[in-house]
Amino acid sequence: MTRRTLVSAALLLATGLAVALWLMSRPAVLPPAGSTPDSMADMPGMETKREASGMRREEKGVTAEDVPGVVTIPLERLQTIGVKYEQVARRPLEKVIRTVGRVAADERRLVKVTIKFHGWIEQLFVSAIGDHVKKGQVLFTIYSPDLVATQEEYLLALQGQKQLGESEFPEVARGSKDLLEATRRRFQLWDITEDHIRELEQTGKVLKTLPIHSPITGTVLRKETLAGAHVEPGAELYTIADLSHIWILADIYEYELAFVKKEQKAAVTLSYEPGTVWTGRVGFVYPTLDPKTRTAKVRFEVDNSDEKLKPDMYANVELTVNLGTRLSVPQEAVIESGQKQLVFIHHGGGRLEPRVIKTGVKTGSHYEVVTGLKEGDHVVTSANFLIDSESRLKAVVESMGGMGK
Repeated sequence: MTRRTLVSAALLLATGLAVALWLMSRPAVLPPAGSTPDSMADMPGMETKREASGMRREEKGVTAEDVPGVVTIPLERLQTIGVKYEQVARRPLEKVIRTVGRVAADERRLVKVTIKFHGWIEQLFVSAIGDHVKKGQVLFTIYSPDLVATQEEYLLALQGQKQLGESEFPEVARGSKDLLEATRRRFQLWDITEDHIRELEQTGKVLKTLPIHSPITGTVLRKETLAGAHVEPGAELYTIADLSHIWILADIYEYELAFVKKEQKAAVTLSYEPGTVWTGRVGFVYPTLDPKTRTAKVRFEVDNSDEKLKPDMYANVELTVNLGTRLSVPQEAVIESGQKQLVFIHHGGGRLEPRVIKTGVKTGSHYEVVTGLKEGDHVVTSANFLIDSESRLKAVVESMGGMGK
């Protein structure tokens, strides 16, 4: 090896050692004090690492958990919003059905006064609608030529029976008896009472006019006759109703009919007299449905001894149905949609889980829970307000189909 070669190798070795010593002595480049992962993103290669790790900075502090659907919100944020919770529990439920009904006369206590022979009204003793009558009270008197002729026939038949009833000829005795019975039967077919027939037998005097009596105690609702008027058989002269017991006919929607049972009690009030409450009971659920209103008629029967409830009045009816003890949640906890019903379950530490549930009966303040929850679960009772306050929760719920319109 020549001298020149040895000198060159020594120079290269010295130069390499000098560079290595300079690099080792140079200070390391570090980010400024107090910098954050986001500020480090400006450094070459850091943006890619940030995206790969899934790190995000939220303006409201809402962070999605690794568990699908569970969202964590800081407890101080929940307190600021005013979120409230309630425990899922079994509680007695009552369903209240409210409707408006029309007062009607009890058809079983409603009569129409008619006659079965033609004649002329002589005197009217009950002459105005609204008059109160008692059973057996005389309503009017009527003159009828047929009635006068029948009375005369009856008296002749009665006399013939007395004279020929003991005849030695059986045919004669039987004929007189049959004639008397035929005349008596004509009185009965005309609704002539037995006391009038007995009076005719005792006095032997033909009455020119016959009194017609009220068949029940009640109030005159209709009057279709005047003194001196001619009336034909079958004409309805009076309509009388006993209003001490009345009906209220109310419309109940078809989805509520399953809760209405015979003999259930209901509270009846008038809008202009709210302090008075009558007690009614379900007497009958009509078997047909109105196709336009989707309602069925329900008949409530009410004692009306003071007769404050009058036909064709409108009355408020409230039917309270005891559903027993059932698992339930407040209505405010349920998020309604066209297809699903959701609630937020609070697992503690601000962790909220939206869960699909199935509800049953809806009462005034609670839903019956059929599936999706168990007794002791904590649910958010201001679910819709919470969603309006937290856009991230709204996005989660919408992804579950819970905010459909």
